[in-house]
Amino acid sequence: MLVVEQPGDVASLEATGIYRGLYHVLWGRLAALEGIGPGDLTIGALVDRVREARSSGSPIQEVILGTNPTLEGDGTALYLAQKLEPLGVKVSRLARGVPTGATLETVSKAVLADAVAGRQGMTGT
Repeated sequence: MLVVEQPGDVASLEATGIYRGLYHVLWGRLAALEGIGPGDLTIGALVDRVREARSSGSPIQEVILGTNPTLEGDGTALYLAQKLEPLGVKVSRLARGVPTGATLETVSKAVLADAVAGRQGMTGT
């Protein structure tokens, strides 16, 4: 299952043709300064959905957190991981890294850190 913030995120991911599975839309992200808490999103429904699927023998083995790479998106992903991991499901996050066409000296330290942490092997080596 892939969790996203907004319905438009589903459309963007569907356009890639890479992911074929269930989606869950949060209808936002946690943002304390804006007064948006867990009760304002569909987090309870997500936890219930995963719990019910797991207890009924559903094939949900992994929940991919597709929140935006922002402070609020990262906080939301951390909160979701804490809620989902006890349910016995693998929790992962979309990869992030250096965008095509960028130079290492122009991207932020956070982007570089994510790129190094999420590095991938080279084929043929």
